[in-house]
Amino acid sequence: MLRTALRNVLAHKGRLLMTMLAVMLGTAFVAGTLVFTDTMGQALRTQNSKSYADIAVTVSDSEAVGRGYDHGGRAAAGPTLTEDTRRKLVALPGAADVRGVVSGFAGIADHKGALIGNGFSTTGTNYVPGADGTDPRYPLVAGRGPKDATEIALDTRTAEKGGFKVGDTVRVAVNGPVMQLKLTGTLHTNDPRVTAGGSLAAFDTATAQQLYLSPGRFAELDVKAEPGTDDTALLAAVRQALPQGDNLKAKTGRELADEQDRMIAQGTKILSTFLMGFAAIALFVGIFIIANTFSMLVAQRTRELALLRAVGATRRQITRSVKVEAALVGLTASVAGLLAGIGIALGLKALLNGPMDANLPDGPLVVAPTTVLAAIAVGVLVTLVAAWLPARRASRIAPVAAMSSSEQPATQKSLRLRNTVGLLFSLAGGAALAAGASGKEVKLVGLGAGALLIGVFVLTPLLSRPLIALFAPLLRAVYGTPGKLARENAVRNPRRTAATASALTIGVTLITSLTVVGASVNKAVDDSTSSDLKADYTVAMQNFSDLSPEVAAQIAKAPGVSAMSTERSVPVTIDRGQGRDAGDGENEFLTAVDAATIAQLATVRIREGSADALEQGKLLVSSGRSEQARYQVGDVLAVTYPDGSKGSLTVGGVLEANTALAPVLAPEAVVGPHAQPGSGLEKVLVKGRNGATEQLKQALRDATGGNPLIAVKGEKDIKAESRQAVTNILNMMYGLLGMSVVIAVLGVVNTMAMSVFERRREIGMLRAIGLDRLGIRRMVRLESLLIALFGGLVGVGLGILVAWAGVRTMADDLKGITTVVPPLQIVCFLLAAAGIGLLAALWPAHRAAKLDILDAIRSE
Repeated sequence: MLRTALRNVLAHKGRLLMTMLAVMLGTAFVAGTLVFTDTMGQALRTQNSKSYADIAVTVSDSEAVGRGYDHGGRAAAGPTLTEDTRRKLVALPGAADVRGVVSGFAGIADHKGALIGNGFSTTGTNYVPGADGTDPRYPLVAGRGPKDATEIALDTRTAEKGGFKVGDTVRVAVNGPVMQLKLTGTLHTNDPRVTAGGSLAAFDTATAQQLYLSPGRFAELDVKAEPGTDDTALLAAVRQALPQGDNLKAKTGRELADEQDRMIAQGTKILSTFLMGFAAIALFVGIFIIANTFSMLVAQRTRELALLRAVGATRRQITRSVKVEAALVGLTASVAGLLAGIGIALGLKALLNGPMDANLPDGPLVVAPTTVLAAIAVGVLVTLVAAWLPARRASRIAPVAAMSSSEQPATQKSLRLRNTVGLLFSLAGGAALAAGASGKEVKLVGLGAGALLIGVFVLTPLLSRPLIALFAPLLRAVYGTPGKLARENAVRNPRRTAATASALTIGVTLITSLTVVGASVNKAVDDSTSSDLKADYTVAMQNFSDLSPEVAAQIAKAPGVSAMSTERSVPVTIDRGQGRDAGDGENEFLTAVDAATIAQLATVRIREGSADALEQGKLLVSSGRSEQARYQVGDVLAVTYPDGSKGSLTVGGVLEANTALAPVLAPEAVVGPHAQPGSGLEKVLVKGRNGATEQLKQALRDATGGNPLIAVKGEKDIKAESRQAVTNILNMMYGLLGMSVVIAVLGVVNTMAMSVFERRREIGMLRAIGLDRLGIRRMVRLESLLIALFGGLVGVGLGILVAWAGVRTMADDLKGITTVVPPLQIVCFLLAAAGIGLLAALWPAHRAAKLDILDAIRSE
C-alpha cells in the first residue's frame, strides 16, 4: 500500500500541483513570519546590548524622564539629579565616569518649513563630550559636537533628508518659537526612535537642561565602571550616595538591557502573533483546496480503489494509503514553503530598509530549528486534516458496487446530517452575533462570526443551487447552449462547488467587513467633526505633547482671530468622604477652557442642568462620564489641586456626547491658577472673523513661530487625517489578506482543471455533436465565473452582516456611528470575484478546447 501511495502521488503530480502550491504559500507565510521576526528581534537585541555596553549603573529621575515632552521648568516634588549628585557618584570607588543625560523632543524643519520625520520620534538630547571631545553614544560622521546655545548636531539621516551640511543654519523647535541654530556636526545613532523614522537633535548640556528641565538638572546619570569593578557592588554604593526619594531609581546596565530585551521580545511576539493570524487564514483557505483535490482524486479513482478492496485491501489500508499521499504532498510542499518563507523574510527586510526607509538594524538571517520544525509540521498537519474526510470516503467504497460507477453520490442521510449541523451552527452564530451587537461585546461578536461562517460553509452546497439558478436566465439568453451547460455543470456536484467557492468566500468576507467598518468609522468621524466642532482651526502639537503656555498669547494677537479658547488638563483628587480614610480620593482630569468663548468654538448641548454653568464657575460633565463616575447636577466635589491647595467644585450640567469636548470641563479662571507651574496646553481652539481661510491658517502658523511640530488643522484637515489613517490600516489588511485570495484562485484553477480531466468523454461527445471549441471554452469559463460569483455573493453578504455587528460594538466610542455599506466598493468586490473566476478558467478552458474528440470519447 505504501508503494501504491507513492505511485499515485507520482501519477497524479500534475493534478496535485495546485494543492502543493496552496500548502507551499501558506507554509511560506508561516516560515517568513517566524524568520523575519526572529531576525529582527535578534538584531534589535544585539543593538540594545551595544547601547548599554559601557554603562555599569544608571540612575533615573521618574519626575524628569519624559518631562521634556511636556516642556518643563517645573518644580520637582522629590530630590533631583544635579551636577553635585554627578560629582558624588564620580568620586565613588570603582566609578570611572558619570554621564548626565537630558532628553525630550525637538522638531527639525526642512527648507520649506515642514517637519522632518514623524512627530512621535523627534528626539532631542544633550551631547556629552568626553576627554577626546566626542560623545561615545553618538559617533561623529562630520564636524564636531555643539558647544553653546547657538549650535546643534543632527543624525546623518535627518541631515540628508533636510539637505543640511555642516555650517548650515537649521530651524529647530520644541514647543515654542523656532530657534535658528548652526549645524556643527552630523552623528550616527542606533536609537530605535530615530532609525524607525524619527530624528535626533543634540544640544550642549546647558541648552538641553534649559529646554527640557531646568538649569543644572539631569533626567538620568549613567555610571561607567573601572575595569574589574563588580556592577552589583557599584550599584549598592550608588544607592547609598543618592538622596532619599521615591522618584530616584538605580539599576545596573545589565538589568536595563534585560528589560529592553523583554520589551523587544514582547514586541516581536505581538508582531508575530498578528502576522500568524493572517497565515492561519491562508492555511484555512488552503484546507478547502486540499480537501477538494483529494475528494476529486478519490472520485476519479473509484474503480481503482474498488479493485484494491476486491483483492484484499482493508478499509484501514485504503485510508492509510490516502493519508500517506497527503503526508507526502504536505512534506514536499512544506519544504518548498520553508525555502520560500526564507526568501520572503529577506525580501521583506530589503523592502523595509529600501523603499520604505525603515532602517532596521543589520544582522544575520535567523532560521531557528523551531522555525523549520513548525513550518514543516504545520504544512503536513494541515494537509492531513484536509485529507481526512476524503480518506474516510475512499475506505467506504464497496468492492463490487463501486466497479460500475465513477463516483458515489452522497446519501440522503449524510446530506440531512450536514444540513442540520450547518443550520445549528448558523443559528447559534447568528444569535451570538446579535447578542454581541446589542450588548456591545466584541468577543461575543467574534465567536458569533466564527460560528456563522462555519455554519454557512457547511450549508454552502444547499445554497449553491438557488443562488446559481439566479444567473440561469441571463446565461441562456446571452450565451445559449454553453451558458446552459455551464449552469448545469456548476450545480452538478454541490459539494465540489461549495468547497471551491468557500475558499474565495473567506477572503471576500474579511475584505468586505473591513471595508464596511472603515466606511462607517469615516462617516462617524466626518459627522461628529461637522456637528461638534465650531472652531475653524485647532492648534496642537503633532506628537500630542503640550503646547507652550506662551502660544495662547501669540495666537490671540494673530490677525483675523475673533474667538479662542485654550484647553489645559488639570489633574485633581476628589474626596467624596463616604467612610474613606484621610487622603484616599478619586483621580479626575479636569479640562480647563475659556468659559466665555467655548460655546462659540464647540457645540455645547445640555442634557441636564445649566448652559451657563462654566460662566458660573461650575463643572460641565459629559453624559458618559456622568454615568461612569455617578456625577449628578448639584454635586459638590471636594478637590485637591496639583499645587496642593484644596477647594470645592459644583457639577453644574451634564453634556450630550461631543467628540470635540473633554469628559469634564472646568472654567480656566477657576482651576487654571491651581495647575502645576509651567504646565502646557493640550490645544487651542480658534474661530476667525471670516471663517476658515488660508490667510487665517497662515496667520496662526506665523503666530506660533513656524514651529514644524505645531499643527494647525481645520475641519477638512481633521477629516482627511482620519480617512488617511483608516485607509492605511485597510491597505495593510488587504495586503495581508492577499495571500488567501491567491490561494483561493489556485483552488478555482485546480477544480476546473480536474473537472475538465474527469469530463473528457463528455466534452468529446459535445464536440462530436457540434459544439465548437469556442463553445467549450465559453462553457468552462462561465462555469468558473458562476462558482466565483457564488463565493463572492456569499462573502459579501456575510461580510456586511459581521461588519454590522462590529460597528454596533463601537457605538460607545464613536458618537453616532452607523453601518455604512459603500455600494461602489461592494460592486468592485463582486466584479473582482468575477474576474478571478474568468482568470482561473483560462488554462482549463484552453485545455478542454484542445482535447482530441476521438481520444476523449475513448477515455474512461
